[in-house]
Amino acid sequence: MADLITIDDPEDPRLRDYTGLTDVELRRRREPVEGLFIAEGEKVIRRAKHAGYEMRSMLLSAKWVDVMKDVIDEVPAPVYAVSPDLAERVTGYHVHRGALASMQRKPLPTAEELLGGARRVVVMETVNDHTNIGAIFRSAAALGMDAVLLSPDCADPLYRRSVKVSMGAVFSVPYARLDTWPRGLEAVREAGFNLLALTPDEKASAIDEAAPHRLERVALMLGAEGEGLSRQALMAADEWVRIPMAHGVDSLNVGAAAAVAFYAVATGRGRG
Repeated sequence: MADLITIDDPEDPRLRDYTGLTDVELRRRREPVEGLFIAEGEKVIRRAKHAGYEMRSMLLSAKWVDVMKDVIDEVPAPVYAVSPDLAERVTGYHVHRGALASMQRKPLPTAEELLGGARRVVVMETVNDHTNIGAIFRSAAALGMDAVLLSPDCADPLYRRSVKVSMGAVFSVPYARLDTWPRGLEAVREAGFNLLALTPDEKASAIDEAAPHRLERVALMLGAEGEGLSRQALMAADEWVRIPMAHGVDSLNVGAAAAVAFYAVATGRGRG
């Protein structure tokens, strides 16, 4: 059973994992280097624990201690009970869900390890908005994608905002980073995948006409919001595919487009 420790000093060094959670640059630098990430909210904490991530500590407001009692009873990590005001002073924002946990990261698999057992893969290029990362992972999990590959400059899927938006789906879909871009795509092709680049370009085939669900192995490439895939990435693809638009709309948010495309890749019933 974990120790339940009441803390009333925001400068207490035991709370260091939770300091400045709204400082994106600070957390980007600290978390991967120190091997931690923050899970926010009861459901996300439980999903992280269920996925096998080791808990470093929990930070709970008083009313959440009973709600999380079964978790407290099961883990050896310390549990810090604090007031909502102190939690806000430490983290930099009002912790609406009242529960935070600092979790230990796992070593990432290599792209080759993921590709060996996958048939439907997502490849993201320069997707650096944490909300979009979280939304894409949630759709990937819900619609049966097997793995996610990230270009070296994609945002961290385990950043608090990404984890929160995904509702913990980042724990369900394995991911890896490609060491080089776009050269790293060669390993995807060598593993037997057809590289499909999602783009609104008029030269692209409608995704339902391309029938990606009939392909043995598909890697669907997604670019950043607004800019889309780079010219280098498009040139590396085997085929360009697009979601047909109506009413003069030229494109969808990358998170929404990903969901439509995943459905088409998985089932063949995507219509845009």
